[in-house]
Order: sequence, then C-alpha cells, then structure tokens
Amino acid sequence: MKKNWKKAAALFLCLMTIGGLTACGSSGGDTENKTYVVSTEPTYPPFDTTDEEGNLTGFDMDLMQAIADDQGFEVEFQSLEFDALIPSLDSGNSDIVIAGMNVTDERAEQVDFSDPYYTQGVVCMTKKGNTEITGWDSFTEGSGYKVAVQSGTTQADLAAKMKENGQIAEVVQLNQNTTALQQLANGDVDAFFLDSPVATDILASQGDKYQIMDNYAMAEDSEADVAIAVKKGNSELLDMINEGLANVKEDGTYDELAEKWKLGM
Repeated sequence: MKKNWKKAAALFLCLMTIGGLTACGSSGGDTENKTYVVSTEPTYPPFDTTDEEGNLTGFDMDLMQAIADDQGFEVEFQSLEFDALIPSLDSGNSDIVIAGMNVTDERAEQVDFSDPYYTQGVVCMTKKGNTEITGWDSFTEGSGYKVAVQSGTTQADLAAKMKENGQIAEVVQLNQNTTALQQLANGDVDAFFLDSPVATDILASQGDKYQIMDNYAMAEDSEADVAIAVKKGNSELLDMINEGLANVKEDGTYDELAEKWKLGM
C-alpha cells in the first residue's frame, strides 16, 4: 500500500511538471493574445493626441491597433516624452514605438524600423500677420530670430544646424508641441518648426492665430519617412508589424484611417 501511494505521488508530480512545462512553452511561443506595450508622445496630432477623457488616440493609435488585430496580438498604449521613446525600447519598458517618428540614420543605429507608413517634411509656423518671416531665406545670418522646436526631433536638429550657421539667434527646445505653440502665441519665440501634417491639423482649428510660411514650403532636405520602431534585433515582432502594415494597406483600412484623421496623402 505504501509503495502504491509513493508511485501515485511520483506519477502525479511528473504529470504536473510536464503540464507546467507544456503550458509555459505554449504561452512563450504563441503571439496570439500576447500584449505588447506601445509608447507614443501624445501632443502630435493628427498622429498622436488625447481625447476629452484623456485617452490616447490619433492616426498612429488606430493604425497600430489595426496591425495588432490583423496579426492576432494585443497592444497597451502608454505616454512618454518624445526623447524618452527610443531609450524605453532599449530598457524594455516599451516593445513598440509609434509616434510619427522620422527615420534617420542616427535613430536606425539604435532601433529597428518598420517599412515606412508616411512621408513628411519640416515647415515653419508663425503668428498670423507676421510679414517678416516669409520664406526659409528669411533666416539669414544675423537675423536674430528665436525658434521653438520639440526636443529630440528632426526639427530640433535642423534648428541647431541653422543656429550654428548664424541663421537663428536662439533655439528653444520644449518637451511638447503644445508648449511650443503657446510660446509662439505669447510672442516668446518668432517661429515654430514642426512637421507638415501637424501644422495642417493646428491650422484646421486655429487658423485665425497662426500661419504657415510660404505656402507650406518644406525645409531643404527635410522630407523623411515615418515608421514604427522596435528594439534592435527584435526581428519576430518587426516581421509581424511589417506584414500587418502591408495587409491593412491592401485591404483599405489604412486609407480609411487616413481619411478619418484628415491625414494628407
């Protein structure tokens, strides 16, 4: 009797161990229902913003959700400052970054980018009625202008280069586009460098306060692809994102979202 009890206990323990190993292997290798943390910076409409209830929303959120639905995984969105987005991938605090982020050589050394999902360029916003800054050639050596930009962006890189060349007197780097816009409204800065679709979104609701220099003329060599980022070497996740992106473009979902968010194509 004692031997039979020991045999039964040993068998039970073995079955429990095998079952546990099987369960762990199943959850670790199956991406279906797996949740990925997606980070963004939500002061960048129409790509990334918040609704009246404080929920993260925008074209990027809808696009990422559509990709997740297509590929069978879940996403959980979180908000970070723009210059904290790439470090969050490296630290493991984020799995995916989608934030209207331009692809640059420097960023590509730190993260892996998906196939592009948009192309944009840098424009210059001024207060309504400004007749001094009319084109990019207004930023001449010794002009003395102060320009606001969002920290960590390609606009910030452009402004820094122009300051180095003497075309800008001061670059004011801010964490959020909304703060930069307020600086412009207050007259603390003369201009605000930002990406073209964001400028379009701002003018749609505040065209009585602001204007875009020279009919949306983009800064030279500022046109850039926009893509989704993952941690360097995460090829499995990147492949799923690229496949999902291709599928939502093919089935018309991408165009529907672009129309919903009035994203110029």
